[in-house]
Amino acid sequence: MATKAQKSSAKTVSKAQIFRALGLSARMKGASTGGAWFADSKDFLESVNPTTGEVLARIEQASAKDYDKVMKEAKKAFLVWRSMPAPRRGEVVRQVGEALRQKKEMLGALVSLEMGKIHTEGLGEVQEMIDICDFAVGLSRTLSGPTLQSERPKHRMMEQWHPLGVVGVISAFNFPVAVWAWNTALAWVCGDACLWKPSSKTPLCAIACQNIVAEVFKRNGLPEGLSCVTIGRGSTIGEKLVNDHDVPLISATGSTRMGQRIGAVVGGRLGRAILELGGNNAIIISDKADLTGALASAFFGAVGTAGQRCTSTRRLIIHEKVYDTFVKKLIANYKRVNIGDPLDPKTLMGPLIDEGAVADYENAIKAAKEQGGKLLYGGKVLKPFGAATFVQPTIIEIDNKAPIVQSETFAPILYVMKYRKFDQALKLHNDVPQGLSSAVYTDSVNEGEAFISFLGSDCGIANINIGTSGAEIGGAFGGEKETGGGRESGSDSWKMYMRRQTNTINWGGEVHLAQGVEFKA
Repeated sequence: MATKAQKSSAKTVSKAQIFRALGLSARMKGASTGGAWFADSKDFLESVNPTTGEVLARIEQASAKDYDKVMKEAKKAFLVWRSMPAPRRGEVVRQVGEALRQKKEMLGALVSLEMGKIHTEGLGEVQEMIDICDFAVGLSRTLSGPTLQSERPKHRMMEQWHPLGVVGVISAFNFPVAVWAWNTALAWVCGDACLWKPSSKTPLCAIACQNIVAEVFKRNGLPEGLSCVTIGRGSTIGEKLVNDHDVPLISATGSTRMGQRIGAVVGGRLGRAILELGGNNAIIISDKADLTGALASAFFGAVGTAGQRCTSTRRLIIHEKVYDTFVKKLIANYKRVNIGDPLDPKTLMGPLIDEGAVADYENAIKAAKEQGGKLLYGGKVLKPFGAATFVQPTIIEIDNKAPIVQSETFAPILYVMKYRKFDQALKLHNDVPQGLSSAVYTDSVNEGEAFISFLGSDCGIANINIGTSGAEIGGAFGGEKETGGGRESGSDSWKMYMRRQTNTINWGGEVHLAQGVEFKA
């Protein structure tokens, strides 16, 4: 039955079990340098279960004074940590990965409980954390710079990479644990300390991660301050973090608007920023495509995580010959989506994060209709548990130039449109301000090669015969245009967390100036 809510009786784990396993309670403090939690703001934040509207816990948010205390410890810890050999740092991160393996089930369940993604996706997010720890362990033994040929006789040139300092991580609600791990695992093996400001919508996930990591650092006799958390208001903690000259790098995941603000502030103090911002991701579906595979990818890309991934599929650009057939099959899949409690194994789509996200969903559908869109499926708000955070996944036929299509709505709304020639499809694909993830489904070598060439997708991620959503940690993750241009996770993104130094060594004794310059008295 379409959009059938699942009852909570099928849940595999309870809130009490999750809290007990992860060291959580109904009242907590919002700042930590690794051991005890503290805060003195008297300003409380509520963590809310989006499935039911239940208040899970109340957290006293960090104050400006708490931030200063945390930063003081982070700077002290960095001086110790940077002195350790990188392989030794990698061994500590390996132990973090093992600790995450032991807590995977419960941490994944917490992601579902507090954020709302279904349990298999919550588990997948924790697996990303484990995978990046494994990647970082190997990286700890391969941090390297090239030896270069000097133009001067008996000279050697080389490049080195040194630890950077205290790295600030600002994460979003939709990946409440993985994005932090992507940054910190690399930063740690590079010799940096990390200060995390998590989303105020998912503070419990941050507390749980800090509790897991703190045990590992303590067991290894390491100082507090290597892993720090400050849960607090953007106007207080966020502003102090992005303006802090003692934080040479800010890695921020969120909206384009947020990224514009952070980029301007950090750039103004000549700091570094890794910005992972909005996406408006499309799949081109050719008449030469395997429609079965395309259907599976489009379905997960648009419906998975209730459309709340930065890589969620927002647009389908479908060849006119297969358009009607494909859309009909896609609607049939949408009608079979079970919507309800994300901890129920039968559920395929959980709630949106809060009622504000639901309002965005409703406003986007209204705007699409006003801008010439045709509603093909969905469009309704559901209340299976009394909470107004559940919606139907929605398909709208609309022109790519419609203003609503040009923006990102963080909800399960999929815009579909036709094309006739492949060049036209590429133009439609690139004609949005964002540039994160992209895909083409085709069995044509020429179309596939064109899509990933300089003539094709203008996104940071371009796939052939897989969807837009579900990146692996081995490749650098990020996008272009209003997506921010940042890269994190795999490949050589580790270089952002270190400072480069060029060295020239004269081992011959005689002084030779570069470019043959003569300078003698």
